[in-house]
Amino acid sequence: MSDTKQYYQDNAQAFFDSTVNADMSAHYEHFLKYVPEHGRILDFGCGSGRDTKAFIQKGYLVDACDGSSEMCRLASELCNIQVKYMDFTDLNDVNKYDAIWACASLLHVAKTQLPAVLIKMRDALVNGGVMYISFKYGDYEGERNGRFFLDLTPEAFINLISL
Repeated sequence: MSDTKQYYQDNAQAFFDSTVNADMSAHYEHFLKYVPEHGRILDFGCGSGRDTKAFIQKGYLVDACDGSSEMCRLASELCNIQVKYMDFTDLNDVNKYDAIWACASLLHVAKTQLPAVLIKMRDALVNGGVMYISFKYGDYEGERNGRFFLDLTPEAFINLISL
């Protein structure tokens, strides 16, 4: 198990408690105006399940996954759905989702692996689908506070997806 996965296994309840009530409404509003009413969303690296729950409450069909089985358990309980335990590289759906929400999750993917994950995400979207992806701002890649992080600037992200 990677250090990052182990971190979330060992700190699942504390992470859940510190994130589950964060107000993301402004981000949801901006994102959801591009998603069809009752559209299908993949919460890709759902963590506490906070966003999954919000999207379900707004009438969207939501699939959620996370790379920590303990986070999956907590998120499943919060959202009353089965959150799938899987790695980002295991996404193999094609033309399934109207939108993919990857809020502060892909920042745990190595820069060398990110293009392949982004291609899998693109393939999982229906034609005209949208993605929300967030990173910490910067140019750091490595371990910080017991977890792996990839920080990107907008320019670095554009360069990465232009390969």
